[in-house]
Amino acid sequence: MKKKLLIILFFVFFVNSFNLTAVAKTKETYEYLDLFGQIFDRVREEYVDEVTDEELIEKAIDGMLTGLDPHSGYMNEEVWKEMQMDTSGKFGGLGIEITMEEGFVKVISPIEDTPAYEAGILAGDLIIQIDETPVFGLTLSEAVDLMRGKKGDPINITIVREGMDPFEVKIIRDIIKIQSVKYEIIDNIGYLRITSFTEQTESGLIKSIDAIKKESNNKQLGFILDVRSNPGGLLSQSIKVSDIFLDRGEIVSTRSRDDKDMKRYRAKKGDLIDNQPLVVLINGGSASASEIVAGALQDHKRAILVGTKSFGKGSVQTIIPFKKSNMNKTTTGIRLTTARYYTPSGKSIQAKGIEPDIIIEQGTFTSQDYQYLSESDLKDSLDNDNDNNENSTGEKEEDRLQKDYQLSRAIDLIKGISFYNETLK
Repeated sequence: MKKKLLIILFFVFFVNSFNLTAVAKTKETYEYLDLFGQIFDRVREEYVDEVTDEELIEKAIDGMLTGLDPHSGYMNEEVWKEMQMDTSGKFGGLGIEITMEEGFVKVISPIEDTPAYEAGILAGDLIIQIDETPVFGLTLSEAVDLMRGKKGDPINITIVREGMDPFEVKIIRDIIKIQSVKYEIIDNIGYLRITSFTEQTESGLIKSIDAIKKESNNKQLGFILDVRSNPGGLLSQSIKVSDIFLDRGEIVSTRSRDDKDMKRYRAKKGDLIDNQPLVVLINGGSASASEIVAGALQDHKRAILVGTKSFGKGSVQTIIPFKKSNMNKTTTGIRLTTARYYTPSGKSIQAKGIEPDIIIEQGTFTSQDYQYLSESDLKDSLDNDNDNNENSTGEKEEDRLQKDYQLSRAIDLIKGISFYNETLK
């Protein structure tokens, strides 16, 4: 009786959670639901430590989602609240974009100007232990929970990096306020750096472009848009950023399982930089929203892409909220992969990445050597100028450009295009 009741409750939960109008009442379906009930009972009664029904059900839901692909997952109440802060550009934590791979946590990219970035965490690092807890066997949500904490609390993570023995890194958690867009003027060229795509990105980019025009008296030779090591963010912001530089045409399309649900996003008239030369810098840490921007500008031949192949995350995740019950208004949610996105030419870059027009391997970018994993490496992946010419860290511009080969080549390219255009007048 108890087992039958459990199966019925789970069945009702399954139907309500996913808003299904019907479930196939086949023998096989009921057999699997019965199997779930048997396993649920056995784990609850015999697991070495006492575990609540809530914990078991949440783990079951998360397992169902993470088993589909690396980007889907369950968000409990705490994770849901922090997710809301993530997209606004302010949240607590370490500042890394991560995924799960073969039982361990892998770093897609550290977010610039965050504790993890300052501690030297690199894209491609494998996290094998968090404080005293081994990562192997944990779900991604469990690993994330261990890394969350109050501002000022220290955390020790053990890292495996290719060609090195495992080593420990101590990081002090902080409230992270991401400045989504930064700008400089380098050799009379506007340099725009986008670190992530948050709700602030479009407005920050427009303000930065206006500031560059004002400070250079509208005599800038062109612009460089840097989305290297940018793990992505909001789809809506990637569309708005692309639209800033495009005068017409499709930006991106998304296609779900049902062809009738395909959506196309098009640019509105008006190029904010008046068709001036534009170079986009990408690398293996450029993912998701970064790739939408790069792909759109490349396909429309509006920009020249310089750097190395991007990450290759061409899938769209939908955030779906749920209430536990009518009485309990607490919100949880899921992150579910619902579509793939395609560049204007119709190419899906899922697990393939975007190839730059000019391949330039990197020297030392912001005093770190980056190595990258890519989407295809993931398990279950879907088929202001200073007078002394120094930057914000006090490093002389000429020294910086000697280290940052990609930026240096982009500057040379803008100068070359500008010179060529002048000869045509």
